[in-house]
Amino acid sequence: MATTRQKKETILQGLTGQFKEAQMVIFVNFHGLSTAATRKLRKLLRTTGSQYKVAKKTLIKKAMETLNVIGDMPNLEGEIALIFGADNLPTVAKSLIKFIKENKEMAISGGILENKFIGSKMVSELAAIPTREILLAKLVYVINSPRQRLVGALGGDLRKFANILSQIRK
Repeated sequence: MATTRQKKETILQGLTGQFKEAQMVIFVNFHGLSTAATRKLRKLLRTTGSQYKVAKKTLIKKAMETLNVIGDMPNLEGEIALIFGADNLPTVAKSLIKFIKENKEMAISGGILENKFIGSKMVSELAAIPTREILLAKLVYVINSPRQRLVGALGGDLRKFANILSQIRK
C-alpha cells in the first residue's frame, strides 16, 4: 500500500524533530529480523530511554538534510531502522551490541553523535565505556588511595615497633 504525500510529510516532520532532539542516532540494518525479535529490541531500548523507529531511506535522507551533520554519511543498505538515544548513551550502545550478538541478522550501519557521522566501530567503542556508577567508584578509589597507603605505611611501622617491644619483654 502506497504512502500518501500527506502521510510522508507527517513522517518527515516527525523524523526531523526526533533527529534534532536526540543526542545520538544509530542506523541499523534489520533485514531478516523476526517480529518477535523486533518486539524484544523495542522493549529493551525503551528501558534505556531510547526509541526504535523504521522509516524509508529517502525520508531519512531528507530529514538529515535539515541538520548540519559533519562528515560522510554511512552507507544505508538494506532495511534501515533508527535508534534515537536521548541520554545515557553508553548504555544504549551496550544494549544494542548485546542484542546484535544474540541476533546475527541485525547489523549497525553507522550513526550520528554530536552532529558528526560515526561508523559502526565508533558505536562499538561507545559501548565499551563503563557506566557512570563504575566511573564514579573508580574516581572515589583514586582519591582515597593515597590516604589508605599512608595509613597502611604508618600502621605497618607501628606494628613492627610493637612486635620488637614484645620480643624485648620476653
